Amino acid sequence: MTQVLVVDDSAIIRKIARRILEDLRFETAEAEDGARALDCCAASMPDAIFLDWNMPVMDGYEFLRELRKMPDGAKPKIVFCTTENDVAQIARAMHAGADEYIMKPFDRHIVQSKLEEIGLV
Repeated sequence: MTQVLVVDDSAIIRKIARRILEDLRFETAEAEDGARALDCCAASMPDAIFLDWNMPVMDGYEFLRELRKMPDGAKPKIVFCTTENDVAQIARAMHAGADEYIMKPFDRHIVQSKLEEIGLV
């Protein structure tokens, strides 16, 4: 089963994303910041990561840069889930190794569409 790690400091966003992903038949795990997400990835590298941009402790951009340095860190597909709509910030995330991005708020249709675009559905 395809594993997706949902990384967001908002428990509500993690819960919504988890429900959508589990309805789409993905196995999910959660982390509330980039540092905890790195720990999760070190224990078991997921197939994909839904990643928030703005988080305490370690933001999404810093997490992504550190993830890509890890053994198998190039493996997960990264979908930034953010309220950040600045084109320069989105380009920065894509340059750092993100595969796609979703603007918050999102719904099942948007998530499924993005997962199809990156080849997970």
